Amino acid sequence: MPVNIPETAQKRIVIIGAGFGGLKVAQKLIGSGYQIVLIDKNNYHQFQPLFYQVASAGIEPSSILFPLRKIFQNQKDVYIRVAEVYSVDPKKKELQTSLSTVWYDYLIISSGVNSNFFGMKNMEEYAIPMKSASEAMALRNRLLQSFEKAVTLRDQNERKALLNVIVVGGGPTGVEVAGAIAEMKKFVLPKDYPDLNFDVMQITLIEGSPGLLGGMSKHASEKAKFYLQRLGITVHLNTRVTDFDGSILSIGDGTHIETKTVIWAAGISPVVPEGLPDEAIGWGKRILVDRYNQINGLNDVYAIGDVSIMPTPDYPNGHPQVAQVAIQQGRNLAKNLLSLKRNGELKPFKYVDRGSMATIGRNRAVADLSFVKFSGFIAWLTWMFVHLMAIVGVKNRLLIFINWMWNYLTYDQSLRLILWAAKKDPNKIISPLDRK
Repeated sequence: MPVNIPETAQKRIVIIGAGFGGLKVAQKLIGSGYQIVLIDKNNYHQFQPLFYQVASAGIEPSSILFPLRKIFQNQKDVYIRVAEVYSVDPKKKELQTSLSTVWYDYLIISSGVNSNFFGMKNMEEYAIPMKSASEAMALRNRLLQSFEKAVTLRDQNERKALLNVIVVGGGPTGVEVAGAIAEMKKFVLPKDYPDLNFDVMQITLIEGSPGLLGGMSKHASEKAKFYLQRLGITVHLNTRVTDFDGSILSIGDGTHIETKTVIWAAGISPVVPEGLPDEAIGWGKRILVDRYNQINGLNDVYAIGDVSIMPTPDYPNGHPQVAQVAIQQGRNLAKNLLSLKRNGELKPFKYVDRGSMATIGRNRAVADLSFVKFSGFIAWLTWMFVHLMAIVGVKNRLLIFINWMWNYLTYDQSLRLILWAAKKDPNKIISPLDRK
């Protein structure tokens, strides 16, 4: 049976994924005369750049999660369906989902990415990725539970293993989460746990390439390393991890590090539904699209954002997998779909690089803008302003601003709660540290 969506004379556009790109397309098509069906496995949009602040107890998850039905409240012809998409049948123009079948006239795949563990099964089981708000919450829980357990131990080696934190991956996520945890260690944790010696807590960032923040300038990379080291973080470049069994992290040179907490920020893999032809899949298993984001070899099927790859003269290996690309592609595709209705001219996509930024703790950030590169306090203020303005909703901006100001003025964070999901017996709460 097909999923219950009103049958009308309107052309139906189905959008898979409510990330930056999918959300932008849906918003731009409101009132266009199309029927818009937005499918996501969650009933909310996630503001991914601030996951690390949720993980470090800086802001509440609700501040960066936006209910889809709230965003499209009172907007007719927009239908939200919470489901997972399993496969696409381009010939029948149908999707198979966890609900049932959904047909389409036009399909937009903006399903984003998941963590890529490069075949390391143990790493996938024991490390904590940072690709969703729930994973950020899991990291917050793991960190706080480790401190609670460490304070009860007499054995110094066991205590040290619980306190040690390893971040794998030196991109913006890895750099930002490492800096945030170092700030916790410096300003917050000694007040909460005065009977723990946080001098023994080691925070280590491991990156496989020669520099941090790949894709940003040499200035940004060197400044990021300098800021991390100033915060007491050990940085290993040109270093490859090979395994993690939940207690021991193994490195390619034979080194082993005892730790209970490994944060995985090292790789991503596109979420591609089954059913697409082999010739539509390109480098990195991303979906090949033309300059109009139409999937190679298919009519009326498009892909945008991280899941897609569009080789151009300026970007022969595809555009960077960042939010601005997804937003701009979503906006351009929406305009083209509106042009299709009136038989107008379609506009090829051209990426406008507005720059990149990363923050490394309090008062420290790096910024590569199109016209200038800078770092330090001004870059940190710029980073805060840009991200605050990008948040959906005035209420959420206000809540985040208040949290930021409170954290800045008091050198404290007020959200250090351990919230585990109940398992069967609601009176028994299970921590991942107790699974083994």
